[in-house]
Amino acid sequence: MVERLRLSQANRKRIENIDSCFGTQGETLWTEGRVLVGEGVLMKACRKKPKPRQFFLFNDLLVYGSILISKKRYHKQRTIPLEQVQLTDIKDDGNIKHAWQIMTRGKSFTVYAATEMEKQEWMLHINRCVHEVIKNGKRPASDHAAVWIPDSEAAECMCCHASTFTVINRRHHCRSCGNVICGNCSTHKLLLPVNKHPVRVCDTCYNKRCNNGDVSIAVPAMSKNDYTHFETDESEEEEGEDKPADGNQVDFVVSS
Repeated sequence: MVERLRLSQANRKRIENIDSCFGTQGETLWTEGRVLVGEGVLMKACRKKPKPRQFFLFNDLLVYGSILISKKRYHKQRTIPLEQVQLTDIKDDGNIKHAWQIMTRGKSFTVYAATEMEKQEWMLHINRCVHEVIKNGKRPASDHAAVWIPDSEAAECMCCHASTFTVINRRHHCRSCGNVICGNCSTHKLLLPVNKHPVRVCDTCYNKRCNNGDVSIAVPAMSKNDYTHFETDESEEEEGEDKPADGNQVDFVVSS
């Protein structure tokens, strides 16, 4: 089925329409050999609360973006090579339903489908496409970024358990474990395998690495004057509100 779609005019028109929806906000997705396998709306766990994101699965990429006008205009495009992707199932628990984690080198996160059937369909097609790109010679990622714990799940620092978060005492995230931590418990940086530059980590992860002899990747503690510059990467994808999606209809071109 994928091989037939690769050469079809309909496939090209679908991808060019997605390019048009992103406009100048994203890279051009149409290229020879690329096939649109499926698309749909998933709720993506962000720092403050889950938000709707339009996802597109290609035979070599997973793409998502914020919704401005459903099926007409998207922005904040993110593209993920499928060889970097690893899925982790999340069992239903209380209010958490139809969820799974998408693990990648640059960013890992949790998504929620509208129904269990949609979840299984997404996971099936993504895993199938990942298997194909690796079988065709792409090298899978050996390391993945940590999934961040949402702000709403931490009223106090998950490191010291003594610091309560307020407007002044802000939340931060450890890039190594994903826990929500206070400023006093995250004054160090580490050079992690998934990052090009040293990043903020909690004292627990920092001490664990140092105790294991990984002193070459440790960075000296920051002073208070370092904090302002260090906060700039905390707000990715959080600016502004998204328009609500018109339903969560999922459309897979390739059958299960």
